[in-house]
Amino acid sequence: MNLLPDFEAHRAQLRDCLVGANPIIWSNDDFPELAGDLSLDAILGEMRAAGYAGSELGHAYPRTPAALAAALGRHDLRLVSGWHSTHLASRELAAEEAAFRPHLNLLKTLGARVAIVAECTRCIHGARDAALGFGDSDRPRLDEAGWERLNAGLAHLCVAAAAQEMKVVYHHHMGTVVQSESELDRLLAAVPALWLLLDPGHLAFAGIDPVAVARRHAARIAHVHLKSVRPAIVARARCESWSFCRAVSEGVFTIPGDGGVDFPAIFGLLAAADYRGWLVAEAEEDPLKVPALPKARKARDYVRQHAGV
Repeated sequence: MNLLPDFEAHRAQLRDCLVGANPIIWSNDDFPELAGDLSLDAILGEMRAAGYAGSELGHAYPRTPAALAAALGRHDLRLVSGWHSTHLASRELAAEEAAFRPHLNLLKTLGARVAIVAECTRCIHGARDAALGFGDSDRPRLDEAGWERLNAGLAHLCVAAAAQEMKVVYHHHMGTVVQSESELDRLLAAVPALWLLLDPGHLAFAGIDPVAVARRHAARIAHVHLKSVRPAIVARARCESWSFCRAVSEGVFTIPGDGGVDFPAIFGLLAAADYRGWLVAEAEEDPLKVPALPKARKARDYVRQHAGV
């Protein structure tokens, strides 16, 4: 049996997808020196000019439905989704649910259908000088009690989202407690109602084959971030124990078509699985080194050429 389908045979199915962008292309949420002062209208105007249909949330975006709808409406953009940090392994579930529900309501009110979450207990990706760890002992990890709390908490949030006809999608991320392949597999096995946000850039940076993950978990993918990595910079980051901040500033991430990720293979697997969600371009870099608009346009053209949307 051929597990990697012929892409051309399935191209038409991806035409049911929509293509959005993450504002991190223009302005970084974690590191303000990376164009953190760029105005919302400047971001949205360029996003629309580059050909995108929707946007995820960023730090410059209003968080009330009316104000957000007005901002997006000025540029004929839809709301795709938005990141929500959970601390389910270290905080009370009632407090976590209370923080999650307004976010869920904002997304649903503006037409989004997935809510992005990432467990940020003990996370270090926002710490400017914290070295990223790639082994079992030199990075944030959960003990068994932490895993039990995380799994139960995510299951609870999935029920809350399903009641609103929403899906919770999990964003595996460098510098967090779900970074390795075994951690991601464990999480998905433990919480059947949880969906996967496939981010090939974070997978590749962590030393995981994104195509293998897309193949193994194809039926669980409900959201996709289109981000690649520059292998030479990944190698330096690993060898020299860089922080996430330094890796981003030095250009570890890049857009699809400009890096080491095999996106045509991923698009083929998504099409074979009848994926119909958003494809969201994102690649946080220093916009003074790599201007955002030309990069966004190049990414959009690549998706049009290779995914047919």
